[in-house]
Amino acid sequence: MDYIERVRAQWAERLPDVDTSPADVGARVRRIAALLESEMSDDLAGRDVTRAELDVLTALRRSGRPLRAGEITTMTGSPGASITKRLDRLERAGLVERAVHERDKRGVLVALTAEGEALVDEVFPRQIEHERSALADLPAAERAELGRLLAVVLRRLDPKDY
Repeated sequence: MDYIERVRAQWAERLPDVDTSPADVGARVRRIAALLESEMSDDLAGRDVTRAELDVLTALRRSGRPLRAGEITTMTGSPGASITKRLDRLERAGLVERAVHERDKRGVLVALTAEGEALVDEVFPRQIEHERSALADLPAAERAELGRLLAVVLRRLDPKDY
């Protein structure tokens, strides 16, 4: 019996008329996400970078070009004010730099510094390895099916096209 099954059994005793079967998926997804986030936090310990700040850095790295703050907001799904605070902190840490857009003097572009790029290139593969390890007991076909099914749920909850 796993943690979610124990929780569902407890709820069945307290609220027997409530169907908790959706927790078979929802609660497990949240628990898996929390455990993976904990592993990533451990990887970031001592680097003075939060998980949310790493999201900004990885958005910049995968885009392959400098981005406007609004683009980072869209890519990360974080509020603009949060992105501004993260960018301020990342700039002070020497991981990103801001520059005025050449054609639009009002626009500011954000780019990774060499140090920021090196951090992402070191930490991101570890994140993938944590995820690979979590899925190790599933054959490739089942991993693909799980990914496909979760994408269906995600599209229902987050219909924005990023």
